[in-house]
Amino acid sequence: MAAPHWLTLFGLILAGWAVLYAMALPADLRGAAQIYGAEFWRSLCIVSPDQAGYWGLAAMWAVMAAAMMAPTFLPALATYDDLIHSGAATRTGFQLLLAGYLVIWMGFSLVAAALQIALFRAGLVSPIGQSLTPWLSGALLFGAGAYQFSALKDACLTQCREPLTFFMQYWRPGLRNPLELGLRLGALCLGCCWALMLLGFVGGVMNLAFMGLATLVMIFEKLPDLGRPLTKPLGWGLMAAGLAVVATALI
Repeated sequence: MAAPHWLTLFGLILAGWAVLYAMALPADLRGAAQIYGAEFWRSLCIVSPDQAGYWGLAAMWAVMAAAMMAPTFLPALATYDDLIHSGAATRTGFQLLLAGYLVIWMGFSLVAAALQIALFRAGLVSPIGQSLTPWLSGALLFGAGAYQFSALKDACLTQCREPLTFFMQYWRPGLRNPLELGLRLGALCLGCCWALMLLGFVGGVMNLAFMGLATLVMIFEKLPDLGRPLTKPLGWGLMAAGLAVVATALI
């Protein structure tokens, strides 16, 4: 029988994806929006960033970040669960670890919402947060690809792929330590994945297919056996896609 803390975690992940599914815009409506533009959104009463306001967008990003990033945290949580069974940790610590991790991504959501509003007001993204210019799409794709080769990305991924080594390095006595560990792991995860998350502006912030694919990529990249051979080819692929988008616009 699954422990209650695991049932709660998976329940929250499923609830998050259910909310994303309810908010996601079907592909046919996204296509219609590209044809009919702003009048289409007004006719459907779709909430734009101006209407939703900063906190409405921040809440949307928070749900998206939690639903997408919590599954990538499962290896670290499983390692911590082993420590619970050994008597070194507690279930309360498990909850604090997860809380600290999500706090970091809630902070990212605040920044992402502000960025979406700025891009929308500049006419660079649509009301659903999808890039309206090949220059922005190309820059985001190429930038995310180049970041795959950065020393910061490599350093963050190395610790994310070795959660037991991380816990042994930063373990301290006391109930506050799991929260600190969660915050530190959240920061490492942010260092790994922020550029990939911003590709939502290319695929559409509320594009469920994109969110699902991005989540799988980030899960696989954090697995030692699958992630190491994936990181650099993914970088080359993203940079090539960015150049192709810009080149197509120039033709």
